[in-house]
Amino acid sequence: MRACLLEVFDGPVPVVDVADPTCPTDGVVVAVRACGVCRSDHHAWKGVDPDVVLPHVMGHELAGEVVAVGASCRSFSIGDRVTAPFILGCGICADCRSGAATVCRDQHVIGFSSWGAFAELVAIPRAEFNLVRLPDALGFVAAAGIGCRVTTAWRAVADRGRLQAGEWLVVHGAGGVGHAALLLGRALGARTIAVDINPGALQFAIDAGVDEVIDASRVDDVAGAVHDITGGGAHVAIDGLGVQATFDNSLRSLRPLGRHVQVGMPVGGDAVVPLALLDLVYARQLTILGMRGLDASGFGELFDLVEAGRFEPASLVTATVGLDGVEAVLRGMDGAQPPGIAVVEMI
Repeated sequence: MRACLLEVFDGPVPVVDVADPTCPTDGVVVAVRACGVCRSDHHAWKGVDPDVVLPHVMGHELAGEVVAVGASCRSFSIGDRVTAPFILGCGICADCRSGAATVCRDQHVIGFSSWGAFAELVAIPRAEFNLVRLPDALGFVAAAGIGCRVTTAWRAVADRGRLQAGEWLVVHGAGGVGHAALLLGRALGARTIAVDINPGALQFAIDAGVDEVIDASRVDDVAGAVHDITGGGAHVAIDGLGVQATFDNSLRSLRPLGRHVQVGMPVGGDAVVPLALLDLVYARQLTILGMRGLDASGFGELFDLVEAGRFEPASLVTATVGLDGVEAVLRGMDGAQPPGIAVVEMI
């Protein structure tokens, strides 16, 4: 099969011929029809994800068709249109059985701990627990656009953040996952604020109907601006980037009893940051929530939102490329996160 093979971190990602994946006994092989290019792929490409061992095939926001089924997999058939969460649970541990597969201690992470979907084929183990059927009306490119960014954003606002209609949601970092959180917040009836330094991302948010935007490069006190807009602070704040500045602004922008959700992955020098424990967490009685991904059981409610017309994932997709365009998309993430989502479409 053809795949983008990473052999040097922060280097070329050529499209080459590699061996087809072996079908797991309990899994399937999926012919990839589309795959999103995510900020997490950029982390893998840069070499900051410890799970990635070279040579490596990245890609984890897949949509495609089943082309091979393992002997012990009874629930899927060749031709089924599917996707999968990027964190695959074992399906048998206490965490998986309780619906918390994203913290499974025997998890398998597509495109990180194993080869991923910047390829014509990808193997999905433990398919009966991890594989998700696509709604008939959802195309492959739109499904790939949902990927980890939208599913992560959905869990952040609906599950971890417990966002309610009429509440204020502020998102610090309005790139792929942040923009998805804003749109999903609107779909849930919340009022929304996008904070970013990228004019393109802010204009993208304005065009999508976000209630307010704040250019953090032009405001001395981002948290103060949020408090002014909301009349006391946001109910839910999301750090969609994962750096000290956005984390600090997110906490400070909350009203008393507010909920902060950490969505952006902190790396390098931002993995450990100072925390105003007394003035913020203690005095305002804030809740700090971590999260990473959505397991397969959580896709149904999100798909219901899509099928009801309350959320349109295709609106997030701003570019499609072939496998030979992956490297350029990754290099474009070296600076500010470009607005929207780029998707690899297999022709």
